[in-house]
Amino acid sequence: MADSLVIVESPAKAKTIGKYLGSKYIVKASMGHVRDLPKSQTGVDVENDFNPKYITIRGKGSVLKELKDASKKVKNIYLAADPDREGEAIAWHLAHVLDVDASKACRVVFNEITKQAVKDAFKTPRKINMDLVNAQQARRILDRLVGYKISPLLWKKVKKGLSAGRVQSVAVKIILDRENEISAFVPEEYWTITAVLKIGGTEFEAKFYKYRGEKLELANEQQVGEILKALEGAEFKVGEVKEKERLRHPAAPFTTSSLQQEAARKLNFRAAKTMSVAQQLYEGVDLGKEGTVGLITYMRTDSTRIATSAQEEAKGYIVDKFGENYAPEAPRQYSKKAAGAQDAHEAIRPTSALRDPESVKSFMSRDQFRLYKLIWERFMASQMSSAVLDTMSVDIPAGEVTFRAVGSKIRFPGFMKVYVEGNDDGTTDDNKFLPPLKTGDVLKKEAIDPKQHFTQPPPRYSEARLVKTLEELGIGRPSTYAPTLETIQKRGYVAIEDKKFIPTELGELVLEQMEQFFPEILNVEFTAHMEEDLDHVEEGTEDWVRVLSEFYGPFEKRLEVAEKEMKEIEIEDEVSDEICDKCGRPMVYKLGRFGKFLACSGFPECRNTKPIIKDIGVTCPKCKEGHIVERRSKKGRVFYGCDRYPECDFVSWDRPSPIPCPKCGSLLVEKRNKQGGKLQCTACDFVQPIEENEDAAGE
Repeated sequence: MADSLVIVESPAKAKTIGKYLGSKYIVKASMGHVRDLPKSQTGVDVENDFNPKYITIRGKGSVLKELKDASKKVKNIYLAADPDREGEAIAWHLAHVLDVDASKACRVVFNEITKQAVKDAFKTPRKINMDLVNAQQARRILDRLVGYKISPLLWKKVKKGLSAGRVQSVAVKIILDRENEISAFVPEEYWTITAVLKIGGTEFEAKFYKYRGEKLELANEQQVGEILKALEGAEFKVGEVKEKERLRHPAAPFTTSSLQQEAARKLNFRAAKTMSVAQQLYEGVDLGKEGTVGLITYMRTDSTRIATSAQEEAKGYIVDKFGENYAPEAPRQYSKKAAGAQDAHEAIRPTSALRDPESVKSFMSRDQFRLYKLIWERFMASQMSSAVLDTMSVDIPAGEVTFRAVGSKIRFPGFMKVYVEGNDDGTTDDNKFLPPLKTGDVLKKEAIDPKQHFTQPPPRYSEARLVKTLEELGIGRPSTYAPTLETIQKRGYVAIEDKKFIPTELGELVLEQMEQFFPEILNVEFTAHMEEDLDHVEEGTEDWVRVLSEFYGPFEKRLEVAEKEMKEIEIEDEVSDEICDKCGRPMVYKLGRFGKFLACSGFPECRNTKPIIKDIGVTCPKCKEGHIVERRSKKGRVFYGCDRYPECDFVSWDRPSPIPCPKCGSLLVEKRNKQGGKLQCTACDFVQPIEENEDAAGE
């Protein structure tokens, strides 16, 4: 008969842990938090040391009853919520509700849900860590005070349904500041000259480098003309050749932030999706005969630290699979990336290096497999030898002009055999080969290609880039990024266009008011300092009530001023030329989560909406009558279809080209990736690179 009750957050976790612990333990789920601040009021007594008024969360009554009934039948109660601030707070609330003495050894934590880790954790239960609890309480109360004090003002003065928050407001400001940078950007002209050269039967490229012995930036066509004139009749000869060895080191294992960034780059996952799938992998996947197993360590962490046992297991696998050369002499150590990084947990890694992705693929969903493969490969690469690259730099004089060719080749792949980290522009110079060249070699000139370019504005933020920026600035913590990005979209402060954030008019208006009346909330340094204070509370070196008092005094004064001086703003909808086909009233432009759409101005009496259809100037290749228009799917993805739908059902994810295939006359479509674009025939093997318009390349 069971003599201990173990409480975790989720049924999946309960199922996995229950199998490991056996019949002496009852394992039940609290389904997350059981108590919280009330939704109907602020729920914080600011006059009495910010005392929070917690109530049972609606719908959790039956869960609590089940837990209370179970607790009466056992001798011991163990609280095994996740190993972070939030998990510690859940354990503390459960202890309060179930009359468990929080100062006794009732708290069990494990960084991974494997049989050994769980059994070891139950050998060393501890008391609830009140520093962690207070850090969570302080954050929760701080966010409640900001949200519940400013939001009603925004409802009253701007629009119903708005909200403000410490991290979300700064995130919107970062997006808006970037948009302003883009608007103010003035493109500058510059030129490049590429020489296509040949030795033996091999062609390679060299870039203009010097003129008359001086480095020169080509700013206009006149300068280019002078260079081209100087090249007339010039002989291209190999000058100085520099060859050297370069080491390339692997990236550190994943933290929460770097996992979100890399999953966005390589898997096209949104931050929220990454965290949801990672949670499934952490809580356990049924591996058939092996049973349910947690496949990765805890996924909310700032740390890049790895347990010695995991390093040893990884080394054994690497040596067996690839050979001794692929394992470094000493295990790699990765330091924390940023001040304030939480090092309580390991980095995100597979719970067993021996469980390679292919061996468990059949037990997982497609998304689970892809994310697990990413985590496994990143971890294994992080424990492997550096790659060795041979690099070559060659100066090629031609009269008074010097060109330079640069190449590299991989001599020893090392970690690159398993995994190479992505980057935001998707470029790489590895394995850009040059033919064997030595000083004095005469080269044949195949072509000289001068090109005009214009500098590009800074790019808009993708989810990955915004997460990286928030982390670098010390804003928020790993667990807050995904919900923050969701919130700013739901509130209509930003929209997604081509997978990039753009601020909306509403977002600009709200920030304008915040900037005027609550500048500290939008101040990056202030918000980062607040995060540091909360970290100090967690470390036990700062009092949480003092942190809240220091914030609330000035904040309360600003609230009083805002109540009196914030003016009411009326947001007028932009009227379109379209007439509602249901009631005859004009339609107006509205901004939804995936950009603009048309809605009837008679809302709420008439709820008619229409997508904004953009004609791309291509005749439908199927019916030859209609025109191809740009549309959006329910998930916001752009696709192309005939405007005669449903009479004609032509549809394409790729943008059709107005130019027919020169080989067979069929439809050409644009295929794009980070390296550039190409036109590809839908019927034959014709492919042609797209000549990018340099003016628009950064749009």
